[in-house]
Amino acid sequence: MAAPVTDDSERRLRALAALRGLAVGDALGASVTRAAVPGAVRRGELPGGLWRWTDDTQLAGCVLRVLSDHGRIEQDALASEFALRYDPCRDYGRSAAELLERFGAGGRWNVEAPALFAGAGSWGSGAAMRVAPLGAWFAGRPERVAAEAERSAVVTHTHPEAVAGAVAVAAATAFAAAGEHRPEVLLMAVAEQLPRTAMRGAVRRAADLLDFADVATVAAVLGSGRRTTAHDTVPFALWAAARHLDDFRAAVWSCLRAGGDIDTTAAMAGGIVAAAGLSAPPAEWAARVEPLPTWTG
Repeated sequence: MAAPVTDDSERRLRALAALRGLAVGDALGASVTRAAVPGAVRRGELPGGLWRWTDDTQLAGCVLRVLSDHGRIEQDALASEFALRYDPCRDYGRSAAELLERFGAGGRWNVEAPALFAGAGSWGSGAAMRVAPLGAWFAGRPERVAAEAERSAVVTHTHPEAVAGAVAVAAATAFAAAGEHRPEVLLMAVAEQLPRTAMRGAVRRAADLLDFADVATVAAVLGSGRRTTAHDTVPFALWAAARHLDDFRAAVWSCLRAGGDIDTTAAMAGGIVAAAGLSAPPAEWAARVEPLPTWTG
């Protein structure tokens, strides 16, 4: 594996690669969902028009903005960025939209986020879907990745499964960006970064399923986001990415064919694969995605 990155310009390049891959997966997945053409995915057909990204990319851009400004996750700054860049046209979930509106009205993240869902905190996939640029930024520094991913997660998602999901995606991105391209080793290394949660067990199951080529079977075992929880999206996205680290197209198509929350799983898988540096998003796909916002840093 590669040595830790010490130059901020190299960190930024890796994080931007992850963000671009995330945005392509997000925008394609969202466009497929919006098109809702029966059988199109089965036939390998891509949606027409401009592919617009969703809150996955918007929030990931905020993470990169804070890293560019501070070199680490400053939680107050991250909450402020989330509120500042909030755009209701980006398909935010209802609870996320309400939370960011409260941030914008002066609410404190460390009061508002833990209060969600009667004090249990959100266990959705929002913290995981936005974190690939962070993993790429801290490539080669696994303990730092886990700590910073947790700090980024709890600004909006305090449930242990949601936090574990963010750590899992960040760790997978970091290991891949640092040169760990052996699928099973990658996933087991990710599992070792996690506390004893359902997420840890599911990531290990994903490693056990790497020899399975049937997407529907794997999605049935791991979930693919139909319940929109972190532990129902992250393990499948990690499986798709680890199995196709050298083929961005195949990784994202796996997510599309699995169904479920496809913009989220494709965003996570796309960010990980792009950060690995073995396969960039196809040029014809990237050309159809709306530009990234200029404020990402």
